[in-house]
Amino acid sequence: MTRIGFDNDKYIKEQSEQIRKRISKFGGKLYLEFGGKLFDDYHASRVLPGFKPDSKMKMLVKLKDQIEIVIAINSADIEKNKVRGDLGITYDLDTLRLIDAFRDFGFMVGSVVLTRFASQPAAEAFQNRLEALGLKVYRHYPISGYPTDISTIVSSEGYGKNDYIETSRSLVVVTAPGPGSGKMATCLSQLYHDNLRGIKAGYAKFETFPVWNLPLRHPVNLAYEAATADLKDVNVLDSYHIDAYGELAVNYNRDMDVFPVLYSIFERIYGESPYKSPTDMGVNMAGHCIIDDEAVRAASKDEIVRRYFIAKCNEKKGLSDGTEAMKIELLMKAAGVDVNSRPARAEALEREDVTGEPAAAIQLNDGRIISGKTSHLLGAISATLINALKVLGNIEEDIHLISPTIIEPVQDLKVNHLSSQNPRLHTDEVLVALSICAATDPKAEKAIHQLSKLKGCEAHSTVILSQVDETIMKKLGINITCEPKYQSEKLFHK
Repeated sequence: MTRIGFDNDKYIKEQSEQIRKRISKFGGKLYLEFGGKLFDDYHASRVLPGFKPDSKMKMLVKLKDQIEIVIAINSADIEKNKVRGDLGITYDLDTLRLIDAFRDFGFMVGSVVLTRFASQPAAEAFQNRLEALGLKVYRHYPISGYPTDISTIVSSEGYGKNDYIETSRSLVVVTAPGPGSGKMATCLSQLYHDNLRGIKAGYAKFETFPVWNLPLRHPVNLAYEAATADLKDVNVLDSYHIDAYGELAVNYNRDMDVFPVLYSIFERIYGESPYKSPTDMGVNMAGHCIIDDEAVRAASKDEIVRRYFIAKCNEKKGLSDGTEAMKIELLMKAAGVDVNSRPARAEALEREDVTGEPAAAIQLNDGRIISGKTSHLLGAISATLINALKVLGNIEEDIHLISPTIIEPVQDLKVNHLSSQNPRLHTDEVLVALSICAATDPKAEKAIHQLSKLKGCEAHSTVILSQVDETIMKKLGINITCEPKYQSEKLFHK
């Protein structure tokens, strides 16, 4: 079983208390830049076992009556149809998803701000769509000399040109579909306009990583570097914090680079800066809630290796130039792990050597490793999934949970009616077929009930999975990695 290394209840309590303190510090109004994933922070739950993916939302729920949400989206990202890699949807569609998700939790979504707006046709069309849905939309514009020309930025020709976002609550959470959306600039623009109106307001960042009060090379912080290798983030010691307080603190390069600019902007707006270091700006109690450092270290090392395989597969797919994988390889060395640190990988590769066909393996939460091979009926990952469910349900190995008489008509439908080149069943098709069998077969029904036990298991495939198989693995909560190679030599892969 996975060892718990993080006290989630303590985290929710202490993080919400710190936010309340920040609101009071600035006279009753706070713009809180909220980076990372709000609803489904699976990275945090993997590296901090015990952290719940929805912890941030549960924390915000404690402050719900004080909160309104502002969603920032970069107009250039709308124009170029930028896609979220984890969800496979464009940033504009993810904005709609975020609004729905916030509303489902009972939050007030006050508005959407189009940052770096330069009359992009797609951005204008998106604004029209949002307004037709009854949402308030504001525009923020590119600023000449940003971010170094402070005199222009903090003037009527800079922030002054931006629309002023009308807000009514004490805590304004500024979030976005992804990085580079202009969350910080939105907050600072609001501070400028509020100051002109005589409204006392402040700014802070909701942080999780890097964890400022862990060592610079702690595996948790190394895992953060691995997760953001595409952004070229580097963890560094916060020299401003050390100078101000004589206390070691970890931050990352982008915040360190921009802090002198922020300090000057704060001085322009307030007359003095409320913060002495980048670390001061963050609200991050995660480090105080680690209860088993060894468990957290082990989980973070696993994550670094997973990130390496993801980067190598992205390189194979042409989504990366290889620099991400090279960086993560250095991080693996720093953490003392390598590609052989995944037990499921060794089992999968051995099964492939024996059969001469692609194979896969799943390491169950109790440590047992179950493998599967490619057959004329099932792909390797589908076979592995079925085999794992048999083991978890104590079902005999030679039992057919899905009868060939069920599989064969599905294959006929795929090949002869839906023009599929691959007759083997993908994982989604296997689960549908298994569910049908469960209506009349108690053992198939028993197997279905084991699915929840796969959450948190580690799996490895000897070939890159199809998008549908990868998606099903994620939905089941299985941490899947793949060898960076395709099953065939074809140039086009779905």
